[in-house]
Amino acid sequence: MKKLVHASILCILIWSCSSKVEEKMLVDFFQPMPLQAPLVSDGIWGAPNVIPRDTANGLEDPKLKNWNYWDGRIVKSDDGKYHFYGSRWTQSVNHSKGWHDESKGIHAVSDNVMGPYKDLGEIWPQWNNGKGSNVIGLRMHDGRYAVITSEITKGEVFVSDNPNGPFKLLGEIKIDLNGFPYELARYDENNKGAVKNGMVGNMSNVKILLRPDGNYMIIPRSTAPMLSTNGILGPYKIMGDRVFVKQFPEYNVWHMEDPSVWYNNGIYHIIVNHWPTKTTHHFTSFDGINDWEYQGVAFKKEANIFKYTNEIVNDWVFVERATPYVENGHVTHIIFSVLDVKKGQDKANDKHGSKIVVVPFDGKAFDDYMHRKLKLKKEAFNNKD
Repeated sequence: MKKLVHASILCILIWSCSSKVEEKMLVDFFQPMPLQAPLVSDGIWGAPNVIPRDTANGLEDPKLKNWNYWDGRIVKSDDGKYHFYGSRWTQSVNHSKGWHDESKGIHAVSDNVMGPYKDLGEIWPQWNNGKGSNVIGLRMHDGRYAVITSEITKGEVFVSDNPNGPFKLLGEIKIDLNGFPYELARYDENNKGAVKNGMVGNMSNVKILLRPDGNYMIIPRSTAPMLSTNGILGPYKIMGDRVFVKQFPEYNVWHMEDPSVWYNNGIYHIIVNHWPTKTTHHFTSFDGINDWEYQGVAFKKEANIFKYTNEIVNDWVFVERATPYVENGHVTHIIFSVLDVKKGQDKANDKHGSKIVVVPFDGKAFDDYMHRKLKLKKEAFNNKD
């Protein structure tokens, strides 16, 4: 009998150890960047910390003759081309004036997800002088292409049957507060910072996700989940509070920004940046609405995210707007808006600027890891009454 008991205990211990999942961060699944062109040092903009670099990675103006780039999401068209919908502003102004006053929605295209992307110009020059920020693109449930702008605009959706446009204004995103505070969806009229910056009532950091149930979900800057059962314009009903409040009740809510959301095989993911500490946090949910659970730090700015396959690293000072590119159900790349110096040091007509960088990501391994980690919890969630 004692031998049987000891054997049973041993089996339990072996099973327990073998079923444990080694704790990892999202950053552990980033991969080195393959070179799209030889690394360049001469004749390009940038502080020494970002030289040499691959100017053919992502989207940039290497000699900074015209543009700084920011924001964006990559969308693949049926012909296999990769379309980048983002924003740009003239290098003849500083960073703050650029994103706030001069930013316009633009479209770029590449044959390779890593780039280089060719700037094809403004997306909606006929509307509001082309104004656009926090610009992202997506394919709608009906197959049409959509591009969204917010932050310096109210939160508008433009659509086209063709990835190359023309894009026409479909309308402004509508919100159903559902009893929740106004500032979860838009800048609060009573928020002095929003009033000072002239953004009263605008949506911010809008990320739209096509849910597998045929609905649309928005995660705005607040990270409060918002659901539309009536198409891409909504109304979007606010379904809950900020997903990070239970984990970080002490955080100033305006210090959290640039959330991204994606879905894989039963798990919704949100990453959101706490900009004072340059730390991006990771949360998951099984229905995308309730029970958001903290999964730890996704990555920090100090991590060697921008490492090439030859081991050279570019140390970008500002790393923002992390946005996953999903293909065949897995994140394969994450794009970033990056700046080589502090924002106050990027002056007009200087040698400092911003660009879009594309970093490979092992989404298949990441999803396998997350499903192993959350398997028992997922089974309990699916079996609950």
